[in-house]
Amino acid sequence: MTAILTHRPDQPFDLDRTLDCGQAFRWVKADGWWQGVVGGRAIRIRQEGDRLIYSGADEAFIRDYFRLDQDLPAILASIDRDPTIADAIRRCYGLRVVRQPPWECLVSYICATNTNIPAVKRRISLLSERYGSAIGGASWAAHTFPEPERLAALCHADLRDCRLGYRTDYVSSAAVFAAEHPGWAEQIAALPYEDARREMMRLRGVGPKAADCTLLFAFGFFEAFPVDVWIRRIVAEAYMPELRGRTCTPAEYDRIRLFARDYFGEYAGYAQEYLYCARPGPFPCG
Repeated sequence: MTAILTHRPDQPFDLDRTLDCGQAFRWVKADGWWQGVVGGRAIRIRQEGDRLIYSGADEAFIRDYFRLDQDLPAILASIDRDPTIADAIRRCYGLRVVRQPPWECLVSYICATNTNIPAVKRRISLLSERYGSAIGGASWAAHTFPEPERLAALCHADLRDCRLGYRTDYVSSAAVFAAEHPGWAEQIAALPYEDARREMMRLRGVGPKAADCTLLFAFGFFEAFPVDVWIRRIVAEAYMPELRGRTCTPAEYDRIRLFARDYFGEYAGYAQEYLYCARPGPFPCG
């Protein structure tokens, strides 16, 4: 059974840009509908103007996941500092940072190191199909993302068959950690951003970008500013020309993220997502 949510006209939301800009990996668009699995729910959703038509979750969950009660115009006004970000806002207007389940988000960004979005989607899909649980009543073959205990019990060969490559050890290690520390997400959420970031990077295979992505997309640390090759190029071109032609060392990564937090403010993560969305590469949103 489908339901309809009408969002406020003064609070913009663009479903396509939000789900097609690379922040989450379980969504696929088919026959005009986005379908995906979030927190054990098999959701189908599409947008018609200011109406969201959906099934598989209640209104409170949809509002929470898409952060529809966040004051997006105020956020965008706070980061609108120059022509580069202003153009990104214009092109990707209505994009919202979703609220992802922490465990799945962590593994997703471990799997996202040194690769592309289609490859990450394949890895997460294989992990879910093989080691998650089928969701009854779904109109497609939907599976939950496997719990840490399930992945921790697997041998490395089984994980490697999900095309994880060298990331196999990292996913296994994270699963063992999360299984042994069931309150890890709550502990991370209670920390200040820099402390949370240091704790995330104690995990094997979680470097600066994976930590910042997880903190931004799962924990709502909006000051996080993940830096990948696209963001580095944009920042070097528009804001820090002294970085042009240089490799992205850990020290340079820190320079970029600290600059962005000072320049864009507490919602630097939104600036990152809009700049990434508007990039002239694959999967552009505008």
